[in-house]
Amino acid sequence: MTLIADGGSTKCDWVLLDQKGNLVLKTRTPGLNPAVVPEQELLFRIKNNPELAAIFNQVGFVDFYGAGCGTITPKNLLSRVLKQLFVNAKVTVEEDMVAAALAVTDQPGIVCIFGTGSNSCYFDGKKAKTHVESLGFILMDEASGNYFGKRLIRDYFYKKMPSKLAVDFEKRFDLDPDTIKINLYQKPNPNTYLASFAEFIFTHEEENAYFYNLISEGVLKFIEYKILCYKEAQQVPIHFIGSIAHFSKDIIQDCLNRYHLELGNIVRRPIDGLIEYYRKNKLNA
Repeated sequence: MTLIADGGSTKCDWVLLDQKGNLVLKTRTPGLNPAVVPEQELLFRIKNNPELAAIFNQVGFVDFYGAGCGTITPKNLLSRVLKQLFVNAKVTVEEDMVAAALAVTDQPGIVCIFGTGSNSCYFDGKKAKTHVESLGFILMDEASGNYFGKRLIRDYFYKKMPSKLAVDFEKRFDLDPDTIKINLYQKPNPNTYLASFAEFIFTHEEENAYFYNLISEGVLKFIEYKILCYKEAQQVPIHFIGSIAHFSKDIIQDCLNRYHLELGNIVRRPIDGLIEYYRKNKLNA
């Protein structure tokens, strides 16, 4: 049986397929980004899922696609963790951009992730190639959950957030400065913590110019840095993966129009597209 995982910083989706492509198991764990989560915590998060623990000895293949797996050190760390647990499995670990590309299209295009973090690649129909090395949430990640969360917090404390929204923001989150600083500078996974604030934009009942401008600014920066860098940008569709993209479709379309770029598919959860890809291309191949 083949276990497929699509791992982000906030959550990780797992599916188990038998040799005929039948769905045997679907489950979720907390995020497993090896660039920000320590080894023992990675082990704990997987072991703590009883559905996964029950199949540690039964899986023949583990294919993990994850945030933070684009460089060799975190990639090897996660591979080591998975091999400790799935003792009879052949383990492969790839970055999440590969899963995004396979899930959203089988034709050439530019594929973008808007989740807790953000990134892009050019997909030629078979292989994904990134143009810019991702340096994570502190230096990059435009248009991501942690980018928007950071902006909301900054705007609130700089008193740039509209007063009515600021009142709602106070009711929704613990904005004590000490609490924020402890979560950012002392606790693990500050990127996930920042991204948790972004839900304020997408769950708030009111649509307004502040939210529109905030999202537009992030998307336009992402286009400038992570889409226009590909020489193929004007010739192929631009696809998007992730919840941020799902809830921002109209704004993304507006931003792409400014550069005469073609919007392709938007997929909220790439794991569903991965299932179909494996059924067509991997199982019984």
